[in-house]
Amino acid sequence: MEKYTEKDRVEIYKKVRKTLQQVKEAPVEVTVSKKTRKDIAELNKIEIPPFSKQLKKFKQLPLQSDSFEILQINLGYLCNQVCNHCHVNAGPSRKELMSVKTMKDCLKAIDAGNFHTVDLTGGAPEIHPDFKWFVKELSQRNIKIIVRSNLTILTFHKAYEDLPTFFAAHQVEVIASMPCYTVENVDKQRGEGVFDASIEGLQKLNETGYGRTDSNLKLHLVYNPGGPSLPGDQESLEADYKRMLSANFGIVFNKLYTITNMPISRFLNDLKKSGKLLDYMRLLVDNFNSASVENLMCRNTVSIRWDGTMYDCDFNQMLDLPILGAVKNIENFNELVLEKRNIVVQNHCYGCTAGAGSSCQGALS
Repeated sequence: MEKYTEKDRVEIYKKVRKTLQQVKEAPVEVTVSKKTRKDIAELNKIEIPPFSKQLKKFKQLPLQSDSFEILQINLGYLCNQVCNHCHVNAGPSRKELMSVKTMKDCLKAIDAGNFHTVDLTGGAPEIHPDFKWFVKELSQRNIKIIVRSNLTILTFHKAYEDLPTFFAAHQVEVIASMPCYTVENVDKQRGEGVFDASIEGLQKLNETGYGRTDSNLKLHLVYNPGGPSLPGDQESLEADYKRMLSANFGIVFNKLYTITNMPISRFLNDLKKSGKLLDYMRLLVDNFNSASVENLMCRNTVSIRWDGTMYDCDFNQMLDLPILGAVKNIENFNELVLEKRNIVVQNHCYGCTAGAGSSCQGALS
């Protein structure tokens, strides 16, 4: 996406409404993607040690789950943005949205399992027509609720302007995308005008009490590099973010999470177009950190696609690599069957084990 101005928001909102109507009239039932298989093959043919052999070298194979703590639910790929780095390939024309039936299957799994956190993602999860109903249902359970917000949804249209107060009323923890504290870097990665819209969204969250030391409403930001490099030190970047955002905009937040760009989807395409795929993969391999494996998110997380299919992580979901075993869908969730399962690994997994490691909760070591 090149621009995200006021005029663009109106046109994007029209696209979103059109997509929602199309889904209502003819819900998408199956996602079939030849591209995911091509992406896997592309990464497998690169001259690097297979990730599985790297784990074996350090006596960490098979990689297994060790607990059920986080249920990450992707409500769909519909979004009001089209970001260059998006591993979901989300946008205003994506029709994949979770049904209420699948949402209820997720609720049943939460009631039956030992999850302590539900992590709502997308696309823009807030854009789902049943988002608020789902959050209200989750809030009735003794479980932490996280929503991963692109921030611009908070000022996208008046239909979403009450989201900060809604989040606060249901004690939702907000993890927000903010790849830099400068307009140049953010707009280059996410579209012209996105930085200003993100700042406005952060200010609305602060006004509601989010991110303040005297509040229990948590606001965390997510940084990812603008190109084929590893994130810098998380603590140092957090200090820089807090200093710059406070000085320039009066914005406060709790923590900064650094996440490595995964070599899949749009970022993979950019790497291929720029001729940097091999160099980036070698960078990840050369910085493999065996200590990060113990805390990989796939070991305590189950990722749910919009159609209920279960994955070891959000990245495996985007490559359509479901969990191993006979039970594939959340409607058949059985903790005893799924615990201590072997995790599906491919070469993109180097992205989570390079440098300080990377997960949805930031650096691992």
